[in-house]
Amino acid sequence: MDILNRLSLFSPLDYSAFGLLVALWIAIDWRIEHPSSKHPSVSVVMADYRREWMRQMITRDPRIFDATILGNLRQGTAFFASASMISIGGVLALVGNKEQLIGIADDLTLSRDPDIVWEIKLMVTLFFVTNAFLKFVWSNRLFGYCAVVMSSVPNEVDDPRTMPRAMKAAEINVTAARGFNRGLRSVYFGLASIAWLAGPIALIGAVLTTCLVLWRREFASHSRSVLLSGDDHIA
Repeated sequence: MDILNRLSLFSPLDYSAFGLLVALWIAIDWRIEHPSSKHPSVSVVMADYRREWMRQMITRDPRIFDATILGNLRQGTAFFASASMISIGGVLALVGNKEQLIGIADDLTLSRDPDIVWEIKLMVTLFFVTNAFLKFVWSNRLFGYCAVVMSSVPNEVDDPRTMPRAMKAAEINVTAARGFNRGLRSVYFGLASIAWLAGPIALIGAVLTTCLVLWRREFASHSRSVLLSGDDHIA
């Protein structure tokens, strides 16, 4: 079966649902990372707190507290990277098990689609999970870089190298957090893509629900209100 015949197995609604999945995944990522100055996202607000963390680290002696926090962050990225690897193995095992795919088809739909259709749908999920794994691994590595740079910050506050190195550590920390958040969003959309097994309408509903959840958490959550409240908000 050539590529054109395989593509013809999907309906226009399938293509629309898939296009919506990709478009909203890209759009929500961009919006969260580039919000308006008057309505920042939680991720952007937390980036400011991460920079302030590195400023406060300069005068903290000893810096065991900072090392502990960074270690916890690395443990979180390692956990999600491991979970993503397990998920990748599970999806690959499902793709290679034709009988199980046929069972899914019988359970979810009244029509009997060729095996290749179900395999392609699962490959979309595999793409998102693999992307998440790569983001988590890179985030973990960046947090390691941050630890090294933090260790190079002199203990003397008046040292001309102190603030520049602390700010370098801050930017690496922010970049690591950005990669971690991208990995989480990829997991969210990977879970949404599983709904395609139940049809394009289910996929559209899952994608819209995922976007609403992400939007609320970043722009309308209680935690965001807490971060922005009070006189100590970091601009």
